[in-house]
Amino acid sequence: MMRVNIAESNDNVGERFSFKFITSADEIDVIHEVFSFDGPIHIDGSVMNTGRSYRIEGMIHCKKAFDCDRCLEHFIQGQEHSFSEDYKQGEEDNEEDEVVNYFNGDTIDITELIRDTILAAQPLNNICSPDCHGLCPKCGANLNKGDCGCDCFVPDPRLAALQQLLKKK
Repeated sequence: MMRVNIAESNDNVGERFSFKFITSADEIDVIHEVFSFDGPIHIDGSVMNTGRSYRIEGMIHCKKAFDCDRCLEHFIQGQEHSFSEDYKQGEEDNEEDEVVNYFNGDTIDITELIRDTILAAQPLNNICSPDCHGLCPKCGANLNKGDCGCDCFVPDPRLAALQQLLKKK
């Protein structure tokens, strides 16, 4: 668990106090079947007493290991994700106009915030680069490494009837 101690900031409204954590994907339960995290996950952040709540913000640094969905090559990609959340001490008071998390004591557990930030930031498709050419539909060659020489022309299916007329002549 990653707990941020807010005792220092109780009397210092407006002052920032920094924190650092190093954790793993197993510890914060960000295990996924399609990708994994290579090495530790580093969290750098700060907590500030705003007078009404405690603002926790920072950056998550990690390396994601995956197989590209287009070319099937294995890649490790560095990622950085920012996070920012407000926490209020005490019990929930049903104020509908305010989106705040509640906590008790002198520590705030940010494990759920970190896990949710990492998972929400993952793209739906794991692509090695935006200009990945993928695999040849005929021979399966990786087109990022060069042209395979196959004729990969795919006619527009909306014009297939016209193509049939050209073949009859």
